[in-house]
Amino acid sequence: MHCFRKVTDDLYWVGASDRRIELFENIFPLTKGVSYNSYLLLDEKTVLFDSADYAVGRQFLENVDAVLNGRSLDYLIVNHMEPDHCAMIDELVLRHPGLQIIGNAKTFPMIDQFFDFDLEGRKIVVKEGDTFSSGKHTLHFVMAPMVHWPEAMMTYDAEGKILFSADAFGTFGALNGNIFNDELDFDRDWLDEARRYYTNIVGKYGMQVQNVLKKAAGLDISMICPLHGPIWRTDLSYIIGKYDLWSKYEPEEKGVMIAYASMYGNTENMAEILAAMLAEAGVKKIRMHNISKTHVSELISDSFKYSHIVLAAPTYNNGIYPLMDNYLEDMKALALQNRTVAVLGNGTWAPQTTKLISAKVGEMKNMNLMEAAVTIKSSVKDAQMEELKTLSRQIVEEVL
Repeated sequence: MHCFRKVTDDLYWVGASDRRIELFENIFPLTKGVSYNSYLLLDEKTVLFDSADYAVGRQFLENVDAVLNGRSLDYLIVNHMEPDHCAMIDELVLRHPGLQIIGNAKTFPMIDQFFDFDLEGRKIVVKEGDTFSSGKHTLHFVMAPMVHWPEAMMTYDAEGKILFSADAFGTFGALNGNIFNDELDFDRDWLDEARRYYTNIVGKYGMQVQNVLKKAAGLDISMICPLHGPIWRTDLSYIIGKYDLWSKYEPEEKGVMIAYASMYGNTENMAEILAAMLAEAGVKKIRMHNISKTHVSELISDSFKYSHIVLAAPTYNNGIYPLMDNYLEDMKALALQNRTVAVLGNGTWAPQTTKLISAKVGEMKNMNLMEAAVTIKSSVKDAQMEELKTLSRQIVEEVL
């Protein structure tokens, strides 16, 4: 049975949520599921904005058919060709033989790569600044390359002042009936997942996001319809401001994230001592992660959130503890920058990890590596307590 919601007088949300999915892109844990948003415009011509993942395909098709209510589907706009948004294109073509597909020059080669149906006579190729009229609505096409695929684009409806933003402004999490931002508590229930989504999926492409934000600034937008998560119809400056901050790699919070790995508890003890010192000195925003139990996507999210990062790990096979090494590689790949980093290392006979982590951080762009690194041999002794106090004082001075 269909399950859709009206967005405006002639625009409908026809997407669906998946609460069975365990991993997004088979990488990122989804404890709250995810939504796949699609939108159907009933103008003189009917226009569908993107499709959905195959996992929710039946629900999606029932929603589209119910809203069409006997009308044919005239146009499909493909803003993004990732399979979670395009998996149902061939089904739509089978059901609507006259369907025309609107995309840019990079869209259609990808359709050919994913599907086998004949595109001849179906293609409408658009470029930056082109417009398309569906009747009373005039649609403008805004190219958004590498946000976060090369073919990505956005569509702006001048009549409704709506931006169909593809993967931008999206978030992990299934929709619970309340599809609009003003129907839910975004700060409490969605912000962390929005940040985790952005930093891990789009985080590398800050410059490209900045380019799109500049384009969006020239549009009169009253609503943002993303492909994941809630629709923004109030307080647009809030989510745009977050994207501006994240894409400039500026921290949201003056605070400290401590990410530690510990084999037998001694490195953890060192991290706990430092956290207690910071708290006693008045630092309230402290976030600790045992990286052996925390998915790297959460580590990345908090790395984007906080101004100061403490990395603590033992030496392993004369190198960096593997999970810490993986976290550092992700940090580098996603272009994290403009953070202050302190390093705590451990090793029983050949402690190398302080030096090796510091070297990896030094390879990253615009990272401030604190000189007061601390290395212990097996466990914390009085001498290291003094070193930890020195490091704590330096962090407190900067954070407070």
